[in-house]
Amino acid sequence: MEGMYAFCVGLLTACGIFLALRGRTFSVVIGLTLLSYAVNLFLFASGRLKLNAAAVLEQSEQYSDPLPQALVLTAIVIGFAMTAFVVILAMRARADLGNDHVDGTIPEPPNNTTQKSGGSQ
Repeated sequence: MEGMYAFCVGLLTACGIFLALRGRTFSVVIGLTLLSYAVNLFLFASGRLKLNAAAVLEQSEQYSDPLPQALVLTAIVIGFAMTAFVVILAMRARADLGNDHVDGTIPEPPNNTTQKSGGSQ
């Protein structure tokens, strides 16, 4: 189970980094969101993954650490607020600049040297 959990955290991190390095603002927002999910899962795993462990003391012999759970809950709230802020910021940049590229410039299309012949001139 720990191996699959680590693989999922690594996959979320890799996909988040890939999307954060893209040229469009929506991809960057999704990439940052995936990175925050990966960090939340990593923080949650730092409290040791236990099956059938109580979250409250003296309810069972084993209990889970409540600190990572509190950190993840706080990170979820802050992440949601920051995602909403970045989406509004991206929408404003799209409205002001007319495109959704991160640097604000539209890349030039590649020049095609071969022209298709046909049709009337």
